[in-house]
Amino acid sequence: MRVLFWIGMRKNEIDIVLLGCSKNLIDAERLMHRLESAGFHCVCDSAHPRGEIAVINTCGFIGDAKEESINAILAFAERKRQGKLRRLYVMGCLSERYLKELEGELPEVDKFFGKFDFMGIVDELQKEKGETVSGERCSQRDFERHLTTPQHYAYLKIAEGCNRFCSYCAIPLITGRYKSRDMEEIVEEVRWLAAKGVRELQVIAQDLTAYGTDLYGESRIGELISRISDVEEIRWIRLHYAYPTHFPMDLLRVMRERKNVCNYLDIALQHSTDRMLDLMRRHITASEQTALIEKIREQVPGIHLRTTLMVGHPGETEQDFEEMVEWVKRMRFERMGAFAYSEEEGTYAAEHYKDDIPNEEKERRLERLMAVQEDIAAEINSNKVGKQLQVVVDREEGDYYVGRTEYDSPEVDGEVLIKKEENCRVGEFYEVEIVKADTFDLYGKITK
Repeated sequence: MRVLFWIGMRKNEIDIVLLGCSKNLIDAERLMHRLESAGFHCVCDSAHPRGEIAVINTCGFIGDAKEESINAILAFAERKRQGKLRRLYVMGCLSERYLKELEGELPEVDKFFGKFDFMGIVDELQKEKGETVSGERCSQRDFERHLTTPQHYAYLKIAEGCNRFCSYCAIPLITGRYKSRDMEEIVEEVRWLAAKGVRELQVIAQDLTAYGTDLYGESRIGELISRISDVEEIRWIRLHYAYPTHFPMDLLRVMRERKNVCNYLDIALQHSTDRMLDLMRRHITASEQTALIEKIREQVPGIHLRTTLMVGHPGETEQDFEEMVEWVKRMRFERMGAFAYSEEEGTYAAEHYKDDIPNEEKERRLERLMAVQEDIAAEINSNKVGKQLQVVVDREEGDYYVGRTEYDSPEVDGEVLIKKEENCRVGEFYEVEIVKADTFDLYGKITK
């Protein structure tokens, strides 16, 4: 009788639910490629699930992300109870960190996989079909994947893990110690991506600037980016998640000299006072951090810096917060995000500090800080009016083509809107005159 409930589900179709960061996205893309090589069809549309199998790629970083992951699991578990789903698998950071707890509380899930053993899903499904594990899987290059991004850009993960152990961060507990990928393999992957039509790379790692320290005894991020930039088809290379302590200065020369390395750097700074940087275990002083920002801007003229700051970390006084606000006004970051401290079990802060700031106060500080940044961002954007900028078109939306400049990363930064009458093509680069600006987005017209 149960087979009657499965009518309408698409055989051999798998719904892939993508949650969390871009590093998680790459893991899911690799899995999708292996599943499709094994004869399955993968769909990334969690709002309209229809496959007989679902794989949820979870995030376990902060409270909101964990809640989102649990809610997604519960929703698909309910589909399974209703006979609308035959198999349910969970992978990613949440199951890496809470495997035993999840297994006990969610029996509807057929099997949990962590962040590093998710390829076992392919074996599970092949065995269920009575097949031996595909030799093709073993012969494929590990970096091959099914790209879920628009064809012209992709994420490029160069390392896993983190050795920093900041007070508030659970990532080292999930991903383990820092592990760089082999440089030759990364360059090979870039060539593979370029052959598939990728023209823009978002280079990512939890700590970009530590690349190579485990393999070569020193940071080799400058050399790596230089070699990637030698791949002629790649038009833009954008760098994400640098760390300020022991920043490798040779990277700035590469950014300045290589035309296809964007004048953009994502460098999380978290706070601005000596007292808070010490409590956060950031291993840098306020003056060293400010001097680094000034050096980066001096060495790479026109660079746009994206940073992330935290409010409400245990011990943050009103004076600490006010000093950070004034520092943000002085630094004038082109891009800035912020978040309120959330206690994560197992971290240094959870074990050694008291979460002593009420949530209402954390939210007040967060809103105040972001209001200051909004004014800065609006002024920086308004200064672009009348300038010519190169723009890549990402998509069509309503009456506009929507694109980005080299100063804008997908999903997190502002966009450039170009009226449909300009007749652009998605994935192409254009010279655009900026004719109007609001707080986050720009409006432009094609000049060539």
